[in-house]
Amino acid sequence: MATRVNVCNVDVLDNPATFFSPFQLEITFEVFEHLPHDLEWKLIYVGSAETESYDQVLDTVLVGPIPEGRHKFVFQADAPDPTKIPPSELVGVTVVLLTCSYRAQQFIKIGWFVANEYTDPELKENPPQKPLLDKLSRTVLTTDVRVTTIAIKWEDAESTEAVDAKAIETDHVTDHATESSMPTTSEQVESTSSESSEMSSATKTAASSALSEPLSDVTNGRVADVPME
Repeated sequence: MATRVNVCNVDVLDNPATFFSPFQLEITFEVFEHLPHDLEWKLIYVGSAETESYDQVLDTVLVGPIPEGRHKFVFQADAPDPTKIPPSELVGVTVVLLTCSYRAQQFIKIGWFVANEYTDPELKENPPQKPLLDKLSRTVLTTDVRVTTIAIKWEDAESTEAVDAKAIETDHVTDHATESSMPTTSEQVESTSSESSEMSSATKTAASSALSEPLSDVTNGRVADVPME
């Protein structure tokens, strides 16, 4: 089924930041048809390139219901818990993933490389055996963005059957009636007229398996009753 949501742009705010600073993503997306259910946005920090067991879900936000149109909101999530990351993986390059799901179906995953490095020249030259987290600078590498999209069912089976039944009934009336009338069919989140920015390179072979294709204009709980204009 054709997508009903297009993620137009994701800006990483407060970047670079310290290791313990929260992540802040300004997300702009477009909805082509009214969505009666929530969109579930999730931010995941990859603790190790070797196994998913160290992945941390930093936060989850539910946004909806959502009217047709273009919308924007800021997704803020806490920094990862360093005690849940192997010490050897605390310094260096890793990955952070933003996913979005509808009706428990993930339809998009966006990933960035993240560099955790010392800014002090002496620490860069001679890094301590035990990482000094308060001395680390975290940089999300926004010049290399990757995306994976997945086709999902936007409507449940009952809704689809009801629409099909209504279409059949309408056709029947049109064929046999002398006159017929055609019915016209016509979360903190804010509408915006238009926004987009280029995201287009850092590499880490071990971490790249978590990422996919470069992001262009991608087709594709904790915010309660957020109004939309």
